[in-house]
Amino acid sequence: MPLVQIIVALIVVGVLLGLVNRYIPMAGSIKSILNGVVVIVVVLWLLNVFGLFSSLSMIHVEYTGETESGWASNPIGSVTDNQRS
Repeated sequence: MPLVQIIVALIVVGVLLGLVNRYIPMAGSIKSILNGVVVIVVVLWLLNVFGLFSSLSMIHVEYTGETESGWASNPIGSVTDNQRS
């Protein structure tokens, strides 16, 4: 993707986000969530465009299915063996 297209896309996204923030009435908290989501999406898109996002996909976190704290295996309010003694 040429650099000019990337810059034009960033300008379009910025202008659209500015118009939404200025002319669509919404609570401040919703505006900040919307702005945060747009920034995260744009950063991920830029990482993908420059080829850095694919290298991030090589990082894996192993899930063994076991929980250290036992929260998943003990519903709230149940008594464990440690609490009985």
